[in-house]
Amino acid sequence: MAGRFFAPDTPELRAEWGDFAWDDKRSKAAADILTRYPAGRQASASIPFLDLAQRQVGEMTGTQGWLPIPVIEFVAQQLDMPAIRVQEVASFYTMFNLAPVGKFHVQVCGTTPCMLRGSDDVLAACAKRGLKKGYTTADGMWTLTEVECLGACANAPMVQINDDNYEDLTEESMGAVLDALARGEKPKIGPQVERQTSCPEGGPTTLKKMAERNYDYRGQW
Repeated sequence: MAGRFFAPDTPELRAEWGDFAWDDKRSKAAADILTRYPAGRQASASIPFLDLAQRQVGEMTGTQGWLPIPVIEFVAQQLDMPAIRVQEVASFYTMFNLAPVGKFHVQVCGTTPCMLRGSDDVLAACAKRGLKKGYTTADGMWTLTEVECLGACANAPMVQINDDNYEDLTEESMGAVLDALARGEKPKIGPQVERQTSCPEGGPTTLKKMAERNYDYRGQW
């Protein structure tokens, strides 16, 4: 189950993750990150270090990644911090997964703009494909989570799947995104309608000539 609770700290978990250490790529990245902070201020690196660790776990497990307790303790040791302080950071920020997740972590925004624009239809597309809120599918492919605002309100409803946003969704287009990912394809990210980023659908409604060239409107003011 994917929630804001740490996976149980069991002997099996310790056996699997107790010897976690940076791989060569993350070792270099971690050293570079530390150079950005003054001596004695390395606690400020806890967020990028946790992100590094989660991504390494993701590569090791073929998933989106998560943070076992021994991995969090490793990060704390690297930063000379009490483990509980790093756990507090990990549990506060929802981009950190505290329990195992699937290959694709589908985070559906359920905040008011997305709800009014059809987030229930997005969830319905997920349900038709066997995804259940708070759980990972038996094949380990999908984890579904309902989250709060992801900052793309103008393009509601939207989801974040791993590192990518998919916006302006309907039940049909959400299903198409999921089906494409299941086939190993890379669906178009961003708006699923004809618009550029968060510009109006159908093109600009004001200052239209600016879409063609750097037009000087000052003479009309």
